[in-house]
Amino acid sequence: MVRRGASPRIAVVQRSKDDRWVLPRGKLKVKERPVAGARREVFEETGHRVEVREFLGAITYRAQGRPKLVQFWHMQAAANPSRDLMRDIAAVEWLPLPAAVRRLSYPLEKLFLRSVGRALVRRKRHTGRKANSHAKPAKRRTAAKAKRKRGHQ
Repeated sequence: MVRRGASPRIAVVQRSKDDRWVLPRGKLKVKERPVAGARREVFEETGHRVEVREFLGAITYRAQGRPKLVQFWHMQAAANPSRDLMRDIAAVEWLPLPAAVRRLSYPLEKLFLRSVGRALVRRKRHTGRKANSHAKPAKRRTAAKAKRKRGHQ
């Protein structure tokens, strides 16, 4: 989950049960679609409503002898939280990518965030430049039309 600003910030949460820092995640309810479950869990764990952007990938590991699959999406967070944190979460921090990677407790999550996080940060910057470049040609076309109307071609 990313928050806009001069430098993008990534949400990491501290679990109450063991004080470990992780990316927001959780378990699906019966018949719940993965993207809906991800949106719900992020809202419950961070208090922020989100806009889901794109699928980022998945990690797998074994917990208590059973295989686990965690899917991650790029989500844009609302500016302010809409609710309090659930009891399972002790804290939420919004950190720049390098600090978020360092804060995470599990090496697999660190590797995953380092890998997809760079692409997200680059993609965001690229999107910003692209949006700005679209505005300039529109102004040029408007100026060109004005010149033609005045007879300056």
